[in-house]
Amino acid sequence: MPLDADDLDPHVWGADVARSYDRSSAGMFAPEVVGPTVEFLRGIAADGPALEFAIGTGRIGLALAETGVAVSGIEFSEAMAAELAAKPGGEALPVVVGDMASTRVPGEFALVYLVYNTITNLLTQEQQVACFENAAAHLRPRGAFVIETFVPRLRQLVPGERYQPFEVTDTHLGFDEIDTVTQLLVSHHYDFADGAATTFSSPHRYVWPSELDLMAMHAGLRLDQRWADWTRAPFMADSAGHVSVWRKVA
Repeated sequence: MPLDADDLDPHVWGADVARSYDRSSAGMFAPEVVGPTVEFLRGIAADGPALEFAIGTGRIGLALAETGVAVSGIEFSEAMAAELAAKPGGEALPVVVGDMASTRVPGEFALVYLVYNTITNLLTQEQQVACFENAAAHLRPRGAFVIETFVPRLRQLVPGERYQPFEVTDTHLGFDEIDTVTQLLVSHHYDFADGAATTFSSPHRYVWPSELDLMAMHAGLRLDQRWADWTRAPFMADSAGHVSVWRKVA
């Protein structure tokens, strides 16, 4: 049976997940990951304010704010926003709980950004298009919308295959269930510790760089830069992900 967006639950970021998020994603909090991300975004924002869509527990938002950038956020999960607010400096970040595809916050921003594959949490093309439109509505002229996300690894799939492992260790088994017709996938996680196992699954809609460029054009944005990662490594045919920057047409 094909995956159907109507059958997938996007509301998976509840209290249990929020409490364990920083621990389960510890690698993404490492200085060698956060540092280049913040440096890149700070350079794009320059002296202007920034708005993070899906700010989560503040992995990037707090670090960016520490550099002097005025950071605001939109977060779908009340539990994730609560975890952010409880951290040192978290209460100083204005965060609105809402859908990044439609929620508006006051102000005009030099930078709107969306990191760590979160554009794929929107499960339909319509929602992803609306996200671009919402970003554009928040940007000042020549302001930038930045997205970090993965490039679908469909070339690694054997014809007819549906499941693809992305991590296999003694403590974690992760694999994606991929539907190439609907562009939907479910990431399944199995974690093992102290003789017990926990599971977590999150739904996504994967999207190609060229499709994102069309969404941007629809919203009045134009591609300005595309890199393989935050260090500005060249984007190549075999790049596993990309960091893309679109500018609002003046």
